[in-house]
Amino acid sequence: MATIYPDVSRTFSEYLLLPNLTVKECTPSNVDLTSPVVKYARGEKPSVGLNIPIVSAIMQSVSNDSLAIALAKCGGLSFIYGSQSIESQTDMVRKVKKYKSGFVVSDSNVSVHHMLKDVLEIKEKTGHSTIAVTEDGSSSGRLLGIVTGRDYRLSRDPLDKKVADFMTPFRDLIVGQLGITLSEANDIIWEYKLNSLPIIDKEQRLQYLVFRKDYDDHKQNPEQLLDSKKRFVVGAGINTRDYSERVPALLDAEADILCVDSSDGFTEYQRETIKYIKENYKDVKIGGGNVVDREGFLYMVESGVDFVKVGIGGGSICITREQKGIGRGQASSVIEVAHARDEYFEKTGVYVPICSDGGIVHDYHVVLALAMGADFVMMGRYFARFDESPNKKVKRGNSYVKEYWGEGSNRARNWQRYDMGESSNLKFEEGVDSYVPYAGKLKDSLDVTLSKIRSTMSSCGSQSLKQLRETARITMVSSTSLIEGGAHDVILKENEY
Repeated sequence: MATIYPDVSRTFSEYLLLPNLTVKECTPSNVDLTSPVVKYARGEKPSVGLNIPIVSAIMQSVSNDSLAIALAKCGGLSFIYGSQSIESQTDMVRKVKKYKSGFVVSDSNVSVHHMLKDVLEIKEKTGHSTIAVTEDGSSSGRLLGIVTGRDYRLSRDPLDKKVADFMTPFRDLIVGQLGITLSEANDIIWEYKLNSLPIIDKEQRLQYLVFRKDYDDHKQNPEQLLDSKKRFVVGAGINTRDYSERVPALLDAEADILCVDSSDGFTEYQRETIKYIKENYKDVKIGGGNVVDREGFLYMVESGVDFVKVGIGGGSICITREQKGIGRGQASSVIEVAHARDEYFEKTGVYVPICSDGGIVHDYHVVLALAMGADFVMMGRYFARFDESPNKKVKRGNSYVKEYWGEGSNRARNWQRYDMGESSNLKFEEGVDSYVPYAGKLKDSLDVTLSKIRSTMSSCGSQSLKQLRETARITMVSSTSLIEGGAHDVILKENEY
């Protein structure tokens, strides 16, 4: 006979937090948002952690190298999507690792044989106005010059004008030698009033660019998530089909952590994948999922994962529940899995972090997920809105939107998730193709979200995520109280005319 769960499957929107006593020391500025990412034994520290409890989803329309860099600057972590070729995924990982917190690997390069129209195309594609001219047009070729907006006039110069005829040649450039510190590079930039400083090796090969604007950027992001070599931390998604080829390539690119990308982790396919990786790559850190209950959590832990992703069907573009009738309300899932996590910790002395994936609609939902036991949350729609995400910005009416599609959609062609060949189409979709409102730069919105999280935690009397989990008081709400919680019985001024 089927097992019937008597409890209602509940979402974050059905709960609110009750305030606790806020002592004078518990101000938003004193709230610590650091969180473990991988398992650790009692009394030890995790080898990988977060400075803010937020990671970006393993999705084509969300997590590429530019978003990974932007989020790591703010203290979070991105998992570069795996539904692409091994070569392109590892290239994205390398770009993040080579960024080196102020030292930028140029992705806007031409040779002397290119033309002005090529420069303009690169500028339109990347938004970068400084373009390196190298012998072979690569990011690490012998540096021959630099092109900026001051080197050409669109009203005067023909589009077929050769780069060699208008670039600033190497002999006129001020450069830095490989090994220079960021502080020394910035001193040169300020002394000579430069916008950028190329960094070259002894053979004149381009290594990095240091930009004037990144000096302030570095100062404005004190919570940057860095590895032991002061490089940004980055994760990568994998599947249960080509892991024997993909994993060594990602490790060679120096990905810090991996995660199996699957809507359902309670499978033998995922256990075989994780066990293979753990047996062949001793020090690799890998997360698994997704699961929604105690049984799924224990299965993942016994398989050897370092963290467990929780949630099925809660994402804004996910229609797994609608299509297959599989899933559970995100709040119910997190509460049960967190309880299983705590029981496992008491029994074994090993703490396995859990990640709440999906179901976040409002910023306070992040705090609810953390209070219910999640160590960090994974979001897709939230990050798809920003300039740094790889999806296209489109004008609709008088405003802009960005495209956003699920990994379970036909558009994603994520055949690795399913039992079918690369040329096959999905017989049905578990994700939709949609738009989200454009929201500008990641940091601008994330700063507001983090401010809300810290303020909410302060009202809950919590200065850390551990304290929040231990002392938070959570109450259920009715549909009418939800109405009461928003603006009501007034005429809003923006709707008056």
